[in-house]
Formats: sequence, structure tokens, C-alpha cells
Amino acid sequence: MLSALEIDVNFNVNVMTGSNGVLRGASGGHSDTAAGADLTIITAPLVRGRIPCVVEKVLTTVTPGASVDVLVTDHGIAVNPARQDLLDNLRAAGVALMTIEQLQQRAEQLTGKPQPIEFTDRVVAVVRYRDGSVIDVIRQVKG
Repeated sequence: MLSALEIDVNFNVNVMTGSNGVLRGASGGHSDTAAGADLTIITAPLVRGRIPCVVEKVLTTVTPGASVDVLVTDHGIAVNPARQDLLDNLRAAGVALMTIEQLQQRAEQLTGKPQPIEFTDRVVAVVRYRDGSVIDVIRQVKG
């Protein structure tokens, strides 16, 4: 079980940059744990303060959605469609499920659509995946 600052409709997870685009910390092995687990569950509130945690696209991809199986929020549970076995088992057990798109839309209904953050071209950090490849970059926030 892992947490997230943001998770997007493709199940990509951000644990490094806040909703203002500013670096908050390191990943702490988030992607390693997710990739190595038989079942990766992300827990996050649907909304943190007045900021949505379930978004169309995360600001910074740290853990790719292919490594994430389930999102549990205070408004519902979404299962990655790639895990049909989990979908079938949870439905058979009577667990109420939502799609991640439904959760994202609910978050947006509660908070409104966030204004996009403006960045400069200056790269302030490089996010590397567990194999050393570059999975994302973090750019300097304008202003």
C-alpha cells in the first residue's frame, strides 16, 4: 500500500511535486515497491484541501500506471482495467467500484478545474525510473 500526491486517469502516480509544481521530496522507492509488488494499492483522498488528487494528468510521473493495480479514496475505489482478475473478484465479492475517470470527474465537480501551472524551460530535476531511464523531468515554475 502506497500513497500519492496525485494519480491520473492512466493510474500514473506523482509523489514528488505538489499541486503548485514545486518539488516536495524524493520518491523513496515508490516505483520500486509498486513494480515489485503482486498487488499495488494506492491510497489518497479524492481532494486534499481544495486541490484534486485524482487528475487528468499528473504533474510529474514517478510511478507508471502499469505498476498500479488499485486506487482507494474516500469517495470510491477504482481498479486498473489491466487487472481484470481483480475487477472480477471484487465485483463478485460485492465491492462497489468506480472507474478512475468517474473519480477524476467527481474531484473536478468538487473543486472546479485547476488552472494550469506555467513552467519555464529550465529543468530543475530529472526523475529516473528504477532501470535508470528518464521517466519525467521537473521544470522551474514561472514567477
